This record gives sequence, structure tokens and C-alpha cells, in this order.
Amino acid sequence: MPNSTGPATDPPLDHRKGPRRRGEELESAILRAALDELTEVGYSALTMERVAARARTGKAAVYRRWPSRAQLVLDACKLGDLSTVDLPDTGRLRSDVLALLRHMAAIMASPLGDIMRGLLGEMSRDPELAELIRERVHAVRPSTVHVILERAVERGEIERWVLTSRRATVATDLLRNQFLLFGAPVADDVIVDIVDDVYLPLVLSPAPVSTRGPGPAPALGAGVGVGVGPGAGAGPAGPGPGSEVRRRGPAAGSGGRDGRRTPS
Repeated sequence: MPNSTGPATDPPLDHRKGPRRRGEELESAILRAALDELTEVGYSALTMERVAARARTGKAAVYRRWPSRAQLVLDACKLGDLSTVDLPDTGRLRSDVLALLRHMAAIMASPLGDIMRGLLGEMSRDPELAELIRERVHAVRPSTVHVILERAVERGEIERWVLTSRRATVATDLLRNQFLLFGAPVADDVIVDIVDDVYLPLVLSPAPVSTRGPGPAPALGAGVGVGVGPGAGAGPAGPGPGSEVRRRGPAAGSGGRDGRRTPS
């Protein structure tokens, strides 16, 4: 009589019995397995052992290529086009930026967006992951925006100083913050507000007058209220009457159609 001590279980898969893979084929299988693990269990539960088992390879093969799971995960996200953003060329700065943000919002609303949000949430708990994400974000996202801005400079829509200012990435930064705080999908009217109420007034306005170091105080209205340094745009150094930003439309967050005050 057979001895039955519990439910029968399938024996673990032995990757050595499958076809031997090398080079790009094996790396692609590992990256795809890591992406699938991210989708199913998230970054916090992902282990190199789980990835190796899903890819049907040995743990050593994974560690030889990626010394840490943070490096593996970010390469897997690149395989899944998590950081890929098309570069629209509509011939106008406004429509270029709108197309870019809408494309990014579509990625955020996909399963890859959930992965990205999870990774960004893990940054405070994993210093290595945080450092790698900062390196990748600064290496990829600003260059995407700068291509669009370079075209706008060549068309004469904006001045070249914008390319090296903090204003250059404000639109994508605001979209990312909206996504992290409220999730996806990001409503299209939010994207339009980011572009029309915040981004275009910033990049189309004159360069701010620096307040660093000794020298005469800037005249009333200098810098169009966006200034540099802490407290910019507040108090006597704020925007003067008839400034470019105020003429372009109501200031964000002051009453009116969606909580903004209409200009007098």
C-alpha cells in the first residue's frame, strides 16, 4: 500500500535539462523574467532566486550579469520601454509638449506605470535603487525635453538660456508628481493646465535677474515673478503689473474656473 503523507507536488524544474542558452538569448530571458516578477510581486518581494527560477537558469548566471537586483530591475524596465518616450515634432512648442506629456501619461496608465510607481516608492528604502533611478532619470528624461526645447530655440519661440535652467523640466516633473500622488490615468485637462498655466508662462518669459551676490536690488517686476532662489516671486520682488506671465492668463491656484482667480 503506498505511503501517502500529503498532497503530491510537482518536482522543481531543473533548468539544466532545458536547451542551453547563451549571450543575448539568456540575458533577454532573465530581463523578461525580472519584468514579469515586477508585475506580479513588485520590487520589494523580487529576489534574484525568483528571477533565475522564472528564467529557467541558475542564480549564478544572473549575478554574473547583474551584481544587484536594483541594476537588474532598471535594465528590465528599459527592456519594457518604461523610460522610452517618443519625441514629437509638430512644429510648435505647445503641441510638442502636449504630445510628449500625453505619451508619458499613456505609459503611466499601462502596467509598466504601476511598476514605475512602485520603484519610485521604494527609493526611500533602497539607497542603491534611489541612486540608480536618479542617474537614469537625469540621463534620459531631461534629454527628451531638451530635444523639444532645442527645436523651439531654432524656431525662435524661446531663448537659449531656458535649456540650462530649472524651468526646462518643470512640465515632466509636474506630471510625474501628479502620477505619484494621485495615480493613473492622469486627466487630459490636468496635462493642458500644466502646459498652459505653468510651463509655457515659465519658458516664454524673460530670463530672471539674478539676486545672488552684492548689487542693486532688481526693479519691480524684474524676473516676472519666477526669480531664483528661495522666496522668488514673493514680496516686493514679485511680479509687477502688466508682466508677461500675468498677461498670458490667470495664475495657477487663485480661484476661477478651477480654483484660480481671473485677472482683473
